[in-house]
Amino acid sequence: MAVTLKDVALRAGVSRSAVSRTFTDGASVSAKTRDKVEQAARELGYAPSALASALSTGRTKLIGLVSSNFHNPLFLEIFDLFTRGLQDRGLRPLLVNLSGETDPQASLRMLRQYSVDGVIIASSTLPPSFARAFKDAGLPVVHSFGRRLSVPETHVVGIDNAECGRMAARTLRARGYRSIAFLGGPEAATSTQDRLAGFREGAGALAVPATFAASYTFEAGRTAMQAVLGGGAPADAYFCGDDVLSIGAMSALRDAGFGVPRDVGIIGLNDMEIAGWANIDLTTIHQPVADIIASSIDLIVATVATPDLAPEARLFPCRIVERGTLRPLP
Repeated sequence: MAVTLKDVALRAGVSRSAVSRTFTDGASVSAKTRDKVEQAARELGYAPSALASALSTGRTKLIGLVSSNFHNPLFLEIFDLFTRGLQDRGLRPLLVNLSGETDPQASLRMLRQYSVDGVIIASSTLPPSFARAFKDAGLPVVHSFGRRLSVPETHVVGIDNAECGRMAARTLRARGYRSIAFLGGPEAATSTQDRLAGFREGAGALAVPATFAASYTFEAGRTAMQAVLGGGAPADAYFCGDDVLSIGAMSALRDAGFGVPRDVGIIGLNDMEIAGWANIDLTTIHQPVADIIASSIDLIVATVATPDLAPEARLFPCRIVERGTLRPLP
């Protein structure tokens, strides 16, 4: 039979209310009583009921984790860090698969049914208005990997995608590339738009043709590069707005007989684990994913505790990771 709160109280020699207070965040209980109750709970194998705690405190400790790209291997790392980070804070993630959806209302209805305490939107493609819908509904929300606005409407944690585009352009120009192009994710994605805008700014007088993949996936990157090759010769170098797009593009180039970097240079973005594999060896821009996720969790915890916290934008710097898909510096 399941161990009950009453069993713990009897073993510890305290009242049931003392046991309840011990396992209620912020409740008053002496150190001596807490030690006795926790020891009794360990001996009996007791774990407090999350449902009972939610009923008494009004907090479920559930955090909705919403994402729209489950086909990109980077998100395995992102989900791993988010779920472990939330669990380490005594919170429980509720994962929502938003693939193919752009209307926040369906997710909002579902998350309300589960009475989540807050929401983290982990997406670089969804617009700021998506996160704003959750805030307008009264739910604490953080948009991870989101677009920064000059005046943020919700908490945003991520990178300056436009600056990453400028970094990529400077890197290609420093290596003497003069025929450069952009291969990005979905054209409507905010990350794609900002990375392309920054890349064109950094390219200066150089013309920058752009090709857009249907999604941030290997197959989409491969298909987009095949379309480029079908229209003629490729550019001398490409900034691919994501590592997995880069790897797909490299696959298409090599199948068509082009060497990387012998004939075509490639620079990606993210620095996912696979980018460093010896058979890929992708030069890329490192995005500090772990820092972004840790900061996002800090912000959602703070916002759940203080719902009227002023919206904050936290941007983390990126850096070039030199590998083997660009010609060396002169």
